Amino acid sequence: MAEDKKVVKKAAPVKKSAAKKPAVKKAAPVKKSAAKKPAVKKAVAAKKAPAKVAATKTPVVKAPVKKSAAKNNTVSVTLVKSFYGRLPAHRATVAGLGLKRINHTVELVDTPEVRGMINKVAYLLKVEG
Repeated sequence: MAEDKKVVKKAAPVKKSAAKKPAVKKAAPVKKSAAKKPAVKKAVAAKKAPAKVAATKTPVVKAPVKKSAAKNNTVSVTLVKSFYGRLPAHRATVAGLGLKRINHTVELVDTPEVRGMINKVAYLLKVEG
C-alpha cells in the first residue's frame, strides 16, 4: 500500500522579479507648469484690483471692543482634593477644566459651560472670583 501512494511534490513556481525601470526625471514639465501659474495669478490679481478700489470708497465702521470686560469675566479654580477613585465623568471634567494635580490653579473664562463643569465637581475644587 505504501508503494501505491506516491507523493509527488511540485516545485513552487519561481516568481520573476519585475525589472526595475530607471526613474525618469520630469523636471522640464514641472518648470513649464510653474511658469504658467504665475501668469494666471497675475491675470487674476489684475481683475481683483479694480474691485478693491471700489470697496475702499465705502468706509467700514468697526465697533469698539471692551477689553476690561474680559478681565472681570474670569474665575480662578484650584484643585484641592484628588480626583483618583472618582467617577470617570468627574475625572474627565477635572481634566476639561485644565487641572492636572492638587493645588494646581487655572484662570478660566466665566461662562455657563465652565460654571456647569465647576458645579459638577465642586467638592474637589476651590473657586475664587
